[in-house]
Amino acid sequence: MPFFFPDAVYIEQRVLSLVHTQEILSNLQGTPVHIVSHLSEVVSKKPLPSDKILILAKQEGKFLKPCPCTKNHICCGYYFINLATNCPIGCTYCILQGYLNNPYLTVYTNLDDLFTELDETKRSFRKKFFRIGTGELTDSLILDHLTGHSRKLISYFANWHDALFELKTKTTQIQHLPEKPPPSNNIVISWSLNPARIIREEEKHAPLLEERIMAAATCLKAGYGVGFHFDPLIHYPEWEKEYKTTVKILFDQIPADKIAWISLGALRYPAKMDKIIRTNHPESSIVLGELFPGKDGKYRYFRPIREQMYRTITAYIRSLNRAVPLYLCMESQSIWSKVLSRHFSSDIFRRTNSSPSLA
Repeated sequence: MPFFFPDAVYIEQRVLSLVHTQEILSNLQGTPVHIVSHLSEVVSKKPLPSDKILILAKQEGKFLKPCPCTKNHICCGYYFINLATNCPIGCTYCILQGYLNNPYLTVYTNLDDLFTELDETKRSFRKKFFRIGTGELTDSLILDHLTGHSRKLISYFANWHDALFELKTKTTQIQHLPEKPPPSNNIVISWSLNPARIIREEEKHAPLLEERIMAAATCLKAGYGVGFHFDPLIHYPEWEKEYKTTVKILFDQIPADKIAWISLGALRYPAKMDKIIRTNHPESSIVLGELFPGKDGKYRYFRPIREQMYRTITAYIRSLNRAVPLYLCMESQSIWSKVLSRHFSSDIFRRTNSSPSLA
């Protein structure tokens, strides 16, 4: 997919002089720039001449936040750094459609505040092991050509030995990563994967499956840890055959003993998203599945369907390699036990001497 370049940039006055703001602007020479007092001024302007808008603003709250885990489901203790919001890939199932009040790509440029916050967290929790990533409210690499976030963050986490740092993406935009990872060996670049049919129909602006895996192979060769997320798993008539094909393509290109982890998570979204998906993506068939509101208010497949998908894909992965680390995303302890034959423990994530991985 092509790099994203905005048709116009809106900048909050209070961040205009910040170093990171100026770094981004240096990569956008010739792009019209508008100064505003607050990003809400931009959001309230309807319609703007283009949807390809970039806002540079101040993060007023915390940068580092725990994953908003589903109540009564397993939480793996993941933490997100929210450096930016929104994503131009536009997957039909993307939760950002119903989660954010701001529809425009927004980057928070007060990075000094971020690193101060991370320093304080590190000092306050000296014995705590953290798994931290940037892929909650945007794709981790979608704006890296403008922001250089990957280099800045990888450099920082190279000195935080009690943390695993993950950049999660659907793109192939790995050109701006450091050529070699730091010797700390705690950096993972991960990709969300789905069968070719789902990519074609539900992830239309994202790179193809083979392109993502080739990007992962390039990162692995450079010395990075690599991970993969089959999330969301989509249930449709040919799902079993096509997910098996997807797993085989992955294992044909990436040695299983070099994979930091694989996660599995079935399609889920807040109830209000059903109408949003039908409006924004009338061609999508994902809303036609056997999805029903659960106790948490999210639409999910019936438990037997989820269990069948998890068991089938897990069994196929295990038939190809017994040791590759697996975990489930936002599922109950009982499903963990039935699918993976073990209980979740809070220290499941660790870093070995040879590679980032699961315990």
